[in-house]
Amino acid sequence: MKPVYVINGFLESGKSSFFAYTLGQPYFRTRGTTLLITCEEGTVGYGPKLLAATDTVHEEIRNEEDFTPAVLMALDAKYDPVRILIEWNGMWNFRNFRLPKKWTLEQQMTTIDAQTLPMYLSNGDLMSFLTEEIRATELIMVNRCDGIDKKTLIGYKRKLKAVNPEASLIFEDKDGEVDTAEAEDLPYDVHSDPIRLEGLDYAIWFQDVMEHPDWYEGKRVSFLAQAIFGGMPDGFFLAGRPIMGCCINDIRIFGYPCRYSRKPAVKEGDWVRVIAVVRAGGLCDRKPRSLRFGYYDAVPGEGIVLETEELAVVPAPADPVLDFTAPQ
Repeated sequence: MKPVYVINGFLESGKSSFFAYTLGQPYFRTRGTTLLITCEEGTVGYGPKLLAATDTVHEEIRNEEDFTPAVLMALDAKYDPVRILIEWNGMWNFRNFRLPKKWTLEQQMTTIDAQTLPMYLSNGDLMSFLTEEIRATELIMVNRCDGIDKKTLIGYKRKLKAVNPEASLIFEDKDGEVDTAEAEDLPYDVHSDPIRLEGLDYAIWFQDVMEHPDWYEGKRVSFLAQAIFGGMPDGFFLAGRPIMGCCINDIRIFGYPCRYSRKPAVKEGDWVRVIAVVRAGGLCDRKPRSLRFGYYDAVPGEGIVLETEELAVVPAPADPVLDFTAPQ
């Protein structure tokens, strides 16, 4: 299988600059031909010296309907590359992204221009394109953050993480990476016992505990959630909340496995008040079902596990869906 590296994002978000820089790095050199496919004409090109020095051939696909496995296989036959780099057009629907069977997606990255990000977040059509691009990406790079205060960047971080909480997220300005990991910016008190998560606090905590599990190891949390037993191992249930990252079509349930010593008097889908201890690196006996784009997102295998101390059935909240699109 030939590895494929994909970078997506809107025009002038830094895709070509990132690939050009990466191609020139010694750690990215390889024996054999690299096939570079671009799907739009960016402001930064790939110079002939760089392509020659890195044994890279450049092909363009300008129409979305031409990006097909058959066309890609023709390029494979023409060049016989050892790896493929694809610069995806941000205005093409990433749901239509298809690779030949002999190619495998090795890594997906997304670049975002922080100066134009507010326009994408406020425009439903543009946000739907952005959502498809970042939903399964491994790395989100938000560049050109100069002049943007940290509070605003943290707001961007929460909205992007609501779509893909497992992605690595980097903010950069002209001086390099911007650190947004500050406990004092959280809307809840991490030093209280238990940490009380009300409303949107739960969604922010869900993201933060994944990024900084050491901050929460051994701490007690209290929150409202739905109990889900389907697909979970014996001795576990999922405590999750529906979260909307960008639009109503993007609502999914996010939660962590809760371990219990004896089965509680709780039914599937009941709303419960959970008090539990966070265990970073807790191990489920076997991996729970995880449907990335479907019913719920559970972190499988080794990861965050909540040791249930108290569990009580409660009425459903007035607003069961936690909405990151609402003003904060």
